[in-house]
Amino acid sequence: MVIPPPVRPPRITNFLKPYVLKMHFTNKYVTAQVIHTPTATVASSASSQEKALRSTLETTRDVAAAAKIGKLLAERLSLKDIPAVSVHFKREQRYHGKVKAVIDSLRDAGVKLL
Repeated sequence: MVIPPPVRPPRITNFLKPYVLKMHFTNKYVTAQVIHTPTATVASSASSQEKALRSTLETTRDVAAAAKIGKLLAERLSLKDIPAVSVHFKREQRYHGKVKAVIDSLRDAGVKLL
């Protein structure tokens, strides 16, 4: 059974940023998703768990893996014609380390950050 996304009044969706970047880091993997806020669907995602990517990475959890995930996500966003995303930080996330690597590689690949 598929649950439809919540219906939001237009006055709220006009003020939402349409695409939001969310990052998740575990002790083993790095994951980044771009979510289309008005429809609550995943527009694009990249993870170090993907089989095609795992063979090219030395480890799946360090800063170099995070940079490669950001570059791959930027390529997938350009294929879907998504020029800009806004960044969503969790409470414990700071702009350094893996978070900085993902965001900088997105910016270097041509994706604008709002």
